[in-house]
Amino acid sequence: MAYDLYVVTDEPLSGGRSHVEIADCALQGGADVIQLRDKQRSSRYITESAIAIRELTKKAGKLFIVNDRLDIALIAGADGVHLGQEDIPLLLARRITPRGFIIGISVGSLEEALIAFREGADYIALSPVFQTGSKSDAGPGHGLEMFSLIRSLVQIPLIAIGGINRDNVEEVLAAGADGVAVISAIVSCPDITLATNEMKSAILKTKVLTVM
Repeated sequence: MAYDLYVVTDEPLSGGRSHVEIADCALQGGADVIQLRDKQRSSRYITESAIAIRELTKKAGKLFIVNDRLDIALIAGADGVHLGQEDIPLLLARRITPRGFIIGISVGSLEEALIAFREGADYIALSPVFQTGSKSDAGPGHGLEMFSLIRSLVQIPLIAIGGINRDNVEEVLAAGADGVAVISAIVSCPDITLATNEMKSAILKTKVLTVM
């Protein structure tokens, strides 16, 4: 299961493009995961967007994750949900999700990462790695030292999010990231497909060089 490039949709940062348009362009550019993230629009709108994106990701053979909204993830038939520390607890979410359903957890400390790992998260995302303006509630960046420490102690996929772009993606991967989650560095670009393709190429090049 590839988490290499994990694109998070964000309509306010997209220059007027919808979640569905963002997802479509990112998939054409080679995104491995699409996460629908919307904390402002109505449940109806988010649900309709989720159903449409599910069809796109299914055709592309890529993963679809819904941020926060477990109910919408289940309705749309998404591959999983991404939960924050203030969302439904992981163990309770497991009770109502089907076998194989992915539950990712945002963490902001080593303690939160270890708890998520012990409770059976499918992946962990340290947020934010670097300071970012894409998420108003993100707080200060935790840095690569914290990221590397978590990497050394958990044996599940570890995703980096927050302030990641073409200039720092190599060092993030060198710190042990299984994948990078990107918002503004892709979503805010005039050509989302091109930006996605360039980021994916940089990720794959770095991973190949690391293996060599």
